Amino acid sequence: MERKRIGKITHFFPKISVAVVELEDSAKNGDTIEIEGHGKSFEQKIGSMQVNHQPVESAKKGDAIGMKVAQEVKVGDVVFLKTG
Repeated sequence: MERKRIGKITHFFPKISVAVVELEDSAKNGDTIEIEGHGKSFEQKIGSMQVNHQPVESAKKGDAIGMKVAQEVKVGDVVFLKTG
């Protein structure tokens, strides 16, 4: 499986396990992503995301999305889209 960098983590809210991702490319619900940084990485599907606290099906380059994450992440972690 190939991967393409689509963004980076800019905030993490541990109580609700939500990360804010600044997108460098587009993303949509159902995409499989890999989050990597600080010596660890994990894969998950995008279950849902929000832009400005509104649910969206997809987001584009330049958007800052909020999404639930399966594990703790840190500011600066990189988000990759898994393809193929």
